[in-house]
Amino acid sequence: MDKLLAIMARLRDPDDGCPWDLAQDFASIAPYTIEEAYEVADAIEKNDLNHLRDELGDLLLQVVFHAQMASEQDAFDFNAVADAISDKMIKRHPHIFDTSQYRNAKTQTIAWEEQKAIERAELAAKESRAVSALDGVASALPALTRALKLQKRAARIGFDWPDAAPVMDKIREETAELQVEMDAGNGPGMVDELGDLLFSVVNLARHLDIDPEAALRAGNAKFERRFRHLEADLADQGLDPKDLDITALEAAWKNSKTHDNSTD
Repeated sequence: MDKLLAIMARLRDPDDGCPWDLAQDFASIAPYTIEEAYEVADAIEKNDLNHLRDELGDLLLQVVFHAQMASEQDAFDFNAVADAISDKMIKRHPHIFDTSQYRNAKTQTIAWEEQKAIERAELAAKESRAVSALDGVASALPALTRALKLQKRAARIGFDWPDAAPVMDKIREETAELQVEMDAGNGPGMVDELGDLLFSVVNLARHLDIDPEAALRAGNAKFERRFRHLEADLADQGLDPKDLDITALEAAWKNSKTHDNSTD
């Protein structure tokens, strides 16, 4: 860790550091931080532990980079980051670090959420604003993930459907409302209603206990697999997809789906 911190300090040396690293700030580095987190998730999904080791290193570098820039502004350093998360983990695990005991994982989770709620209330008081059940749901999260978190928070105070059936009704309602805006050619209205429809689909996933991000990733992978087969199949026939009309492409797509299903 000391070696990595020294490397980053050297890269950010104002006299003879790396020009690219010196030109960065929190905002310019943030997209790389998000990208590295996704690459960690990708390595986990592929069960590639060697790749995971490398990607965790890349993600750790992002933490070190942000901490170095903060240190240069006398805001905080890497040790302060490590101390803060250490204190937080101890506070959120009283069943481990003091005499409190929880009988099972469910009660432990409840205690964890209660502690986080206390921390959110303390932050709201410090910022002189009202506490909301939605506090702490980061705006920079991927839209599907954020929708899911917002819904879970609202559900904690009873703002929720009892089961999936009324959610399906809501999806039909939102689809009809989107169709109205499409028929009217109302661009802003279509954006608004499509957002409502997607939000309702995430709500359905929640009620079915399905991670919408994971479901969409699986759908993306299936589309990519089938589309690549379509391209290869057409290439074997000496055909270019760009030269075919939608009817021919749809036939090729159905063949790709059939092949994909037969190999599942």
